[in-house]
Amino acid sequence: MLVATLVFVLTVLALYVLYVGHFMRWHTENTQGNAYFGKTLQERREIKRKVIKHAPFVSPFLRAVALVAYNSNKIPKTNYKNVTGPMMTSSNESFKAGSEYLPTEDDIIVATQMRCGTTWMQQIVFEILHKGEGNLTDTGYKHINSASAWIECSQHSGVPLADSPKLGEAQKRVLKTHFPTSLCPYSESAKYIYVTRHPVSCYASVHDFVSTVAGPFAPAQDKFLDWYCSDEFYWTSWPHHVDGWWKWASERDNITFVHFEDLKADPKSVIRMIADFLNVTLTEDEFQKVLAKADFSYMREREEYFEMTQPSVNTVMSKTHFFNGGKSNRHKEVQAHERAQINQFVSEYLADSPYPLAEHYPDVTSSEQENPKVTDEMQPAV
Repeated sequence: MLVATLVFVLTVLALYVLYVGHFMRWHTENTQGNAYFGKTLQERREIKRKVIKHAPFVSPFLRAVALVAYNSNKIPKTNYKNVTGPMMTSSNESFKAGSEYLPTEDDIIVATQMRCGTTWMQQIVFEILHKGEGNLTDTGYKHINSASAWIECSQHSGVPLADSPKLGEAQKRVLKTHFPTSLCPYSESAKYIYVTRHPVSCYASVHDFVSTVAGPFAPAQDKFLDWYCSDEFYWTSWPHHVDGWWKWASERDNITFVHFEDLKADPKSVIRMIADFLNVTLTEDEFQKVLAKADFSYMREREEYFEMTQPSVNTVMSKTHFFNGGKSNRHKEVQAHERAQINQFVSEYLADSPYPLAEHYPDVTSSEQENPKVTDEMQPAV
């Protein structure tokens, strides 16, 4: 009886592993890059429905693998020339290929540290080039990731870099990157738009995003903050990133530097500035159309055209929306000890940098009474 039970259990387990393997193969084939983002909305919804259907059965397997084989104290990452990236969407080969890309006069490169307004700026540039008539429906580009390639991860993110379409009357490509200046391919002929946001707001958004996408493979909570406050963080730390791009923007006329908070506070002025930077003339009617389509409410209502990652077991189980309102003051929601550690790290890192941190984020450089140095007593209990 015991042997029969053991055989039965092992048979069930073997069948379960085969089922998971079959699902994962199907998932890879149907969600890798433009295999997903290049499909019609109905086809993408059908893929998502299938993922939702199987997720409750596959999720226990992933949690078991994470429990047995994954060290949550060690962040899984690629590392190319001291710049790390997530293993799910990048590799040393993709980073090398991206860094060796040769931009042309047809390229507009939207550069950010992750979760600092990348998709928002892609949509703004997309609509400026189309003078407010951009089409991401089934009769157009279908999805922002099919209209705009990701330089260092294009094989995973949507349209391949070599196939990124030329948009609008100007026939420009819109490319996305999270590269720091040490790896970002540069050309005097191309245009670059860099976007940053408050470092603590960035942290909060990164935490939500990584926890959702990675699921049981996300970094341990007590390690997440230390990881963020280091150059081991994906695409280097916030101050490292900002310092390099500020220097580039200060020295080069083909790079403009945008703060997320300024864009939220005065979208009209910032979007007009971007249109001028791109040498695109908009009539008042065209500008109003661009403004309407650049609004967060417009994008949130059409999230299926802007979702930043393909549906996976982890994302559908979390039921989290990737558009959380684009708050400019999200840093205020972060716990005091986390704010203090990030502010201290950023302030010390940028102490000798030309970037005007105190001008843009005065709370980060506030007095020690308001922003005390982090001590062991301030660390969260774990």
